[in-house]
Amino acid sequence: MPDRSLTENDPLEDFRRREITLDAVTKAVHVAGSGPAVIVMTEMPGISPHVARFARWVRDAGFTVFMPSLFGRDGAVPGAEEGTQVMQRACVSTEFRAFANKKGPNKSSPVTVWLRALARLAHAECGGPGVGAIGMCFTGNFALTMMLEPAMLAPVLSQPSLPFDDPAGLEIAPDELSAVRQRLDVEDLTVLAYRFEGDRYCRAERFAAYSAALGDRFVARILPDTAANRTGLSPFFEQVVASPHSVVTAHLIDEAGQPTIGARDEILAFFQTRLQ
Repeated sequence: MPDRSLTENDPLEDFRRREITLDAVTKAVHVAGSGPAVIVMTEMPGISPHVARFARWVRDAGFTVFMPSLFGRDGAVPGAEEGTQVMQRACVSTEFRAFANKKGPNKSSPVTVWLRALARLAHAECGGPGVGAIGMCFTGNFALTMMLEPAMLAPVLSQPSLPFDDPAGLEIAPDELSAVRQRLDVEDLTVLAYRFEGDRYCRAERFAAYSAALGDRFVARILPDTAANRTGLSPFFEQVVASPHSVVTAHLIDEAGQPTIGARDEILAFFQTRLQ
C-alpha cells in the first residue's frame, strides 16, 4: 500500500462510494477490495485518514471492505472543535445510546439494526463463510450486537467506549447479550477486544464486565500505555481524547515489533481464519 499523509484530508478515491438503503434508512458506504466482506466502523469523530489506512490494510489482506459513514466528514483530519461538535451531536442522536439507562437495563444502539442488515447484504454480495466487523471507540461495542446476524462470524471490539457514563456498561440489551453468548458457545466463536491500559474512555471495568458475561469467548488484549503513538496526533486526539486510546488507528506505531502492529496483524489473521 503506497504511503499517504495522515495529516492531510484523505480523498478516499480508491473506495467506491455507495448509497445503501436498508430498512428505509440510507447511508453512504465506502467499498473497496474483493473477497469476503469486513465492515469497518469508524471511531469518533469520523472516517479519518488513520481509519482509512486501517481499512486499506483489511482490503489488502484479501477482503471487501464496507466502511459506512456514521458521523463526521469522511476523510477529514479531526480538529478539536469540529470533532467535539460531531461527538456532541452523536450523543443526542436517536441512532446511538451514548449513555447508560439509569432507569432500567442497558439497550443496544438502534443503528446496530441497520449495521446487521448491512452485514447481511455484504455477505450476499461477497460470499464466503460469513462477514467480519470491527468497531472502534464510539462504535466499538457494535460488532458484538451485530452477532445477532447469522452472517457475522468475526467480531472485533477496539476500545469500546459506550456508555460514556458507566465504565462497566456494555451498551447491549440483556436478552441480546444472552443470545450472543449462546451463539458463541454453540458455534465455537470468539470475540477479540483491545484497549490501552490507561484509556480514559474504555476502562478495565468494561473488559471485566465483558469477561463476566462471555467467559472465555471474550479474548481481551490490553496494551501498555507505552505502546501508544504520541507524535503527530491530530488536535482532536491531542486535546480531546488526551490518553492512549485508538489501538489500530491514531495511536498505532507503524513499525515492526510494536505491540499495536501486533494487534493489527492479529486482527487480520482473525478475519482470515474465520472468513477465508
